[in-house]
Amino acid sequence: MKRNYLFYCLLLLVLLSCSKPKGFEYKGLNNVKVKNVGFEYVDLSLNLVCYNPNNFRLDLKQVDCEVYIDNRFLGKYTLDTLMHIPKKQNFELPSQMRVSMGGVFKNAFSLFMNKEVLIKVKGKTKIGKGFVFLDVPFSYESKQAISL
Repeated sequence: MKRNYLFYCLLLLVLLSCSKPKGFEYKGLNNVKVKNVGFEYVDLSLNLVCYNPNNFRLDLKQVDCEVYIDNRFLGKYTLDTLMHIPKKQNFELPSQMRVSMGGVFKNAFSLFMNKEVLIKVKGKTKIGKGFVFLDVPFSYESKQAISL
């Protein structure tokens, strides 16, 4: 009887000490490069800079998000590879994005007229440790300086 009580107390302590992972914090973009320009699309290469606010290392398994510039849809971004993210550190997600020329033309006026644009990224990530992964939604928005 005493062993069962001790086992349940220990199990409760372990479950309470495991916290749900927090989503990553978006810090910005760098190394934006145009890879290929066609009549229907543009291929971009860029790094999303993020911060892991958790006190433990995480594994990033998947990212699905939509990117907006000045509240206009630009394109979708998907990452489907396993990355190990260190605790309490910035990290970069190397990204490839195919953007339709329609999205580029819609945003062209904002890009030429403003020195800053509002970038929004909305979506979800699949993060976890070991064999346990959770879908964590995120929504980031920031002003990004541009130079053309």
